[in-house]
Amino acid sequence: MAVLFLERGIKCSLVRSFLHLSERSARSYWERYRHGSTVALFAKRMNARRKSQDDRIRQAVFALLHSPPSAHGINRTTWKMTDLQRILREQGQSISRDLISAIIEDSGFKWRKARIVLTSSDPNYQAKIETIVKILSELKNDEAFFSIDEFGPFAVKKRAGRKRVAPGEDYTVPQQQKSKGNLIIKAALERSRNQVTHFYSNKKNTQEMIKMMDLLRIQYRNCTTIYLSWDAASWHISQDLTMHVKQRNDEALTEGYPIVKTAPLPVGAQFLNVIESVFSGMARAILHNSDYCSVEAAKDAIDRYYAERNEYFRAHPIIREQGTRSGDKSGSEVNFTRVIIVKIASFVGEWLQSDGTDEAEDAIVDLKKRWRNPDFEWLLTASAMTTARRL
Repeated sequence: MAVLFLERGIKCSLVRSFLHLSERSARSYWERYRHGSTVALFAKRMNARRKSQDDRIRQAVFALLHSPPSAHGINRTTWKMTDLQRILREQGQSISRDLISAIIEDSGFKWRKARIVLTSSDPNYQAKIETIVKILSELKNDEAFFSIDEFGPFAVKKRAGRKRVAPGEDYTVPQQQKSKGNLIIKAALERSRNQVTHFYSNKKNTQEMIKMMDLLRIQYRNCTTIYLSWDAASWHISQDLTMHVKQRNDEALTEGYPIVKTAPLPVGAQFLNVIESVFSGMARAILHNSDYCSVEAAKDAIDRYYAERNEYFRAHPIIREQGTRSGDKSGSEVNFTRVIIVKIASFVGEWLQSDGTDEAEDAIVDLKKRWRNPDFEWLLTASAMTTARRL
């Protein structure tokens, strides 16, 4: 009756008043008639609960979900509920948005933000990883393994960060500032002793890498072999650097210096370089919330930080643990799980020294996230094996 009145042009409000219909009912009748004529209007309606279990409807919904909106002329990359309902109606499935939502939720579909996965395009990725693991696991007491990289360039200026502020106090940092100068830190982390060697440079180039190599040869002259590991930046793998390594090795035996060997990381795998954790800890402690008056003041703070860090780990070396896991054949075996945990703490000890602070808590959360990544697991395991052999 309502549809007949509306077809004759009578106002909807008068029809609803005369027939005592709600606005929703009148609109529903009209929409069903408009999209499906009298067949849809007088069709037997299925209970909504039973309708959500109808295989034909469910297949239509999921077929649509698994096709991109662009395939149906919609300029979007994800579906909106209104678009799903409209396309389903065009396909002969006149169902409500609530029903579509119920079908999707009942099937376990959830919103998920894509997790960006660290990857490497190096075709020799696995071989390089296995080489580094082998070196670390077989490292002798008179050998040293270094993770090397640069930090910067970064500007010396007032920098933002997290800190506790009093109630009502505003903590702001100007966006536009005049820099007091720039710094690049070149650093090497000796993996078994947990000692950092660093200096400052003006550029990132092969000459600076040669300078670092010569510095390590002098500093670790009592070693027979030193291994240098870095990422695949062009100045790390240049022919000039390779030539200088060969030249230094030719002179090593006669002049009493260690042999230099390289263990490059895979291409695009900077995330595997352990010294990045040390850089991150330094930045949290020294650069965040800083406002140094000059470049020299910033250098003094960084130098002191690394000196104190090295002294701390010389005074607190990794402690050997007795085997406690079920299945250990003797008490002399190392509990690798414990060693790994201790080694994690040593990599970012500069964060954990401030026990109980927000920085330490953030560091632990960050480590837990990294531990889930298998690419970090091999680093930590290999370091634990190195520590176990040295202790």
